[in-house]
Amino acid sequence: MDDRHMQIGEVAARTELSLRTIRHYEETGLVIPSARSQGGFRLYTEGDVARLMVVRRMKPLGFTLEQMRDLLDATDRLDGDGVLDADEREALLERVRIYERAAAEQVDRLRIQLARAEEFAATLGARLERNTPA
Repeated sequence: MDDRHMQIGEVAARTELSLRTIRHYEETGLVIPSARSQGGFRLYTEGDVARLMVVRRMKPLGFTLEQMRDLLDATDRLDGDGVLDADEREALLERVRIYERAAAEQVDRLRIQLARAEEFAATLGARLERNTPA
């Protein structure tokens, strides 16, 4: 993985998150910059950006900060260098499976909402078309 460090502005551009939101996630302990520059600026790595992307994807699906923290903890432990016994690995995988199922359910709900919104927009478009003089 790239060890290059980025300042918060570049991270904001890459993640399409505001500086304020990134700082909020730091304050809540979700994504803490890996380093600070000599001048005290936050410095982020590709790993930090990947964590922010997880959070960015979870938020619109209605996951809480605590749930985000829990999933990040599970994936950090699965991806880490520490040795996991089979039971611990399976418990962590089950935690991830729970989030995967919850995300899939929310995606299904959003598809239904989108279909209804598209029907509504089409109905309005048809009404305008019928009532607009040629």
